[in-house]
Amino acid sequence: MTNLEKINEFLNAGTWFFLTTDGEQPKGRPFNFHLLQGDKMYFGTGDFKKVYAQMQKNPHVEVLALKDGEFLRYDGEVVFEEDDTIAKAVLEKLPNMQKVYNDQTGFKLGIFHLENGKAEICTMMGQKEVFEV
Repeated sequence: MTNLEKINEFLNAGTWFFLTTDGEQPKGRPFNFHLLQGDKMYFGTGDFKKVYAQMQKNPHVEVLALKDGEFLRYDGEVVFEEDDTIAKAVLEKLPNMQKVYNDQTGFKLGIFHLENGKAEICTMMGQKEVFEV
């Protein structure tokens, strides 16, 4: 299993959170969308949301996921995708999202991935595994 597949397994298992900063204040929120494709884990959010603006100002973020008494921390630097190919494919597969992200609303689904990151899988007693992503 690759490192990204390990991360994907955690994210598929249930609750996970995306952590950014707003100035000096940490901000966390539950997230839902992720897509493992090739050698990248893609995430998406609306370009009108505060989280999008926060990532533009400070691209250093962290993902925190919980699964079976363990937790995953996955950090890195946000890289926004310039090509809309992935966003279009996602919207085709998820028609409910088309109600928000369309030409009439003017809202765009911003797709991004993380680079220069690391991940660690921990138990409540300490680190179990650390790897570069």
